Amino acid sequence: MTPETLQDRIYASLALAGMGDALGAPTEQWTIAEIAAAHGGLVRGFVQPPDDTFAGANHGLRAEVTDDASQMYYLAEALIAADGTLDEAGWVACLLRWADTSPKAAFMGPSTAGIVQALREGRDPAGVGVIGTSQRKMTTVGVTNGAAMRVAPAGLLHPGRIEAACRQAFVTCLPSHDTDVAISAACAIAAATSRAVAGAQLTEVLDAALQGACIGEALARDAARVVAGPSFLARTQMALRIAAEAHSDLAFLQTLEREVGNSVHAAESVPAALGVLAYAQADPLRTISLCASVGNDTDSIATMAGAIAGAMAGTAALPQDLLAEFRQVNAAYRLDDMAAGLARLAVRNA
Repeated sequence: MTPETLQDRIYASLALAGMGDALGAPTEQWTIAEIAAAHGGLVRGFVQPPDDTFAGANHGLRAEVTDDASQMYYLAEALIAADGTLDEAGWVACLLRWADTSPKAAFMGPSTAGIVQALREGRDPAGVGVIGTSQRKMTTVGVTNGAAMRVAPAGLLHPGRIEAACRQAFVTCLPSHDTDVAISAACAIAAATSRAVAGAQLTEVLDAALQGACIGEALARDAARVVAGPSFLARTQMALRIAAEAHSDLAFLQTLEREVGNSVHAAESVPAALGVLAYAQADPLRTISLCASVGNDTDSIATMAGAIAGAMAGTAALPQDLLAEFRQVNAAYRLDDMAAGLARLAVRNA
């Protein structure tokens, strides 16, 4: 793969992740039936986010990213500034910079919000969510998809180098998503993106996601928290089985929601994103369209699946009308410069 091709794939990953975020923002928290009724089937174009969504309530614009892709872009900038290796202190500084300067910080998820508040107040983030005077945290703390939704740049930096991608992904899970389920999910997305941007086929990309999930579980056992609850790996295997057996879009989405889930929990939305990627055969438009139509945490699901599908496809395969509108609305993020910076480091790492 030439450096030019690699940079193009990195740009496509960043762009399709953001396009998925913007496509899913107007349907977040809605049901599958409500989405189908409003859009006449699958979501296929940008619309103004309605008032009953987080994007609408926070004055989001048509085709504009939310916290999902904006955190991804801040992480990409931090990785470039750190010459490709971001430590925990650097990541915390990046997270606080996003919280203090991003117009999308009002969308902040529950796991991230608690940690950001503690850091701002000078409190030890390890104390967030503890039970009484013990050192045990509640199992609902740190199990959401916030780390997975932003982690794709860790994979883009390390084409085909799954373990390196997972090690960098692990750093970005701390301190907000310090659980086995969240770390496993983030490593799965990083590993899949790493393999995707290196030019792998879909089966290899999905295998990489499963491998990354196992690496993430091991990292969590050694240096984070193991919590009670559903297994990310088991849910992902279930999502891939549903994708393989489905024969219609509606039946697939309904079964995925019923059996895997589509909430902010990392063991639901991240397997759902990988399931949609598999069912859509990584077709860029179908991937983000199905994600935006699956209900509940649509924008996060579309961001994660879009990052992987874009890395596989390159910019020529993206829906060009949506891409043009997305670029215009989100020009402030300067994705061309971001892709060039990541590509320079990725060529060195590869």
